[in-house]
Amino acid sequence: MTQQSRIRTLDLIRGFAVMGILAINVASFAQPGAAAYSPRLAGPGSPADDWAFMLRLVVFEGKMRALFAMLFGASLLLYLERKEAGGTDGVVLQMRRLFWLALFGLLHFALLWDGDILFLYACVGLGALILRRAPPATLGIVALATFTIWQAWGVASWMPSVEREARMLSGSASASDVQEHAAIIHDYREEAKADAVATLSPFGAEVRTRLNTRWDYPLAMLAYNWGEILSYMLIGMALLRSGFLAGAWPPRLLRKLAWGLGGAGLAVTMLFAAWAQQSGFPELAMHLALGYALAFPHLLMALGYMALLVLFAPRLLASRIGERIEAAGKVAFTNYIGSTVLMCGIFSGWGLGLFGQFGAAQQSWFILLGWAAMLAWSKPWLARFPQGPLEWAWRGLTEW
Repeated sequence: MTQQSRIRTLDLIRGFAVMGILAINVASFAQPGAAAYSPRLAGPGSPADDWAFMLRLVVFEGKMRALFAMLFGASLLLYLERKEAGGTDGVVLQMRRLFWLALFGLLHFALLWDGDILFLYACVGLGALILRRAPPATLGIVALATFTIWQAWGVASWMPSVEREARMLSGSASASDVQEHAAIIHDYREEAKADAVATLSPFGAEVRTRLNTRWDYPLAMLAYNWGEILSYMLIGMALLRSGFLAGAWPPRLLRKLAWGLGGAGLAVTMLFAAWAQQSGFPELAMHLALGYALAFPHLLMALGYMALLVLFAPRLLASRIGERIEAAGKVAFTNYIGSTVLMCGIFSGWGLGLFGQFGAAQQSWFILLGWAAMLAWSKPWLARFPQGPLEWAWRGLTEW
């Protein structure tokens, strides 16, 4: 596969990932943050809401974050290769590039939405650069070791609360269990109320509230997520360096990875989704599962997705829909921020003010709207301009 073919494959996967990320983020745009963990917390819910939530959990939750972070790690190496091949100091430019990305992320958080990931990726990307010279095997070993330790720590930290919740649901809780569990749930409910009030406020009031009450959120997100994201980035770097993303692996092996790893992750995730629905989506258990316990199934499915997309990239890139997804991936930065602007314009108080009015099933229409927007504008724009608007600004600030 040529260098250009490799880049086209990366853009195809990136387009798939940025569309999938919207499918998960829409819940946090449309309802209080609790909606990301259960279709029944922000409202009464319905069977249709349960099924829509479970579908997104199985197909998108965690997998898109993994894909996006792995591609980010691969892109770090690609950028370094290009600049060093041109005789410039790629590390200095990459550090400058990550600085500007962090600033974009802080502005995204401050002005629009507190679910930003750009600041997190920029900070973790600096750490990933330390291993930029490492061979694929070393990258993979460090990544899997970090990933395993990180997830084990998360499961251990959440387990006492989840066990207490289980005793509450079974009716065997002690008086101290009841008191401690009630305190946790009370804090969650107060946070949800504050989220609704802030989101439905005028633009200036929402920004002031976010900066006054959640100013430390980007740092908290970094503290609680760096281990997972670093692992994904290192895996992406290993896959690029091993030739995986260049189509150098045999098709037969790619098929085995797609159906073997992807199938195993899918089976575990579907079993969990069935249990969660039957159990009424226990709130703290859902936090544990979506934050840590399902991390390995998410990773397996993400690798399965990636293997499938690499395997079928030549066919997809020759199709109209594949070209549209590729174009969406080329301007993924603009599409990521643009989807925030679109969704905030629909749900925020300074927009249409529809926050809290749609359950998980009805949110599917807004996912389709966002996807249609990405696929509609990206290809025509790139037919006239070499980059997306934010990609152009980012490169200009980095390289002057």
